[in-house]
Formats: sequence, C-alpha cells, structure tokens
Amino acid sequence: MNALIDSSAWVSFFAKGPLADKVAKYVENANPKNHFTPTVVLYEVYKKIKKTFDDQTAADNVAKIVAWTTIVDLTQELSLLAADKSLETGLGMADAIVLVTAEKKRATLITADNDFRGQSNVVLIE
Repeated sequence: MNALIDSSAWVSFFAKGPLADKVAKYVENANPKNHFTPTVVLYEVYKKIKKTFDDQTAADNVAKIVAWTTIVDLTQELSLLAADKSLETGLGMADAIVLVTAEKKRATLITADNDFRGQSNVVLIE
C-alpha cells in the first residue's frame, strides 16, 4: 500500500501523544518505496516539535521522516491541483497540498486531522 502520513499523525507519533500507538503501525512500515511526504509536512512537523520540545528533537524527527519516506516537492502542477482542491472542498492550503499529493502518488492518507473526514482514500486515526 502506498501511504502518506500527514503532520498530525507524525507529531502524535513523535510526541508520544494519545494516538501514538495507533499511528505506530503505519510508521513502522514506512519506507521510501511506497511512503511519501510533501515538503509542507516537514515544515509543520518541525515547527510543532520545535515549539513543544527543542531544536535538536525537531531536527532529529524530520531526519527520520526524510530517511523513512520519499520527499515530494511542491511543484507548479501540485500547487494548481491543491488550489482547485481547496476551492472544491474548503480545505486550507496545507491540507489541500497534502491531499493532492496523496492522490497524485495513489497513496492512502494517514491522518489524525478531522478536516480530512469524508475525503476519499483517507484513514482517520481517532
């Protein structure tokens, strides 16, 4: 299964939040062949972990994501697809980028973010 783990799931996992065990089964199977991470997820994870913990913890966690997944840059095509998705669904910019990246990579989106409820190919961890 191709998968894209979004920032809410990564942060829960790294911060050992209440959903960490549920997220772990997806993280433990992560590999660059079929797990994808948009660059905006790196931004969100780094910012949230740094704010809660410290610089080194944030950098270490981002390094793990980079090692365990394939990083997907925001291209012109993804930008325009995300804008259309945002207009269609009401999702914010970052969420729309994450969703269209998952769609483009034919990946299931693994998330703890309720904003994705009702979207196709989403596993909402609760």
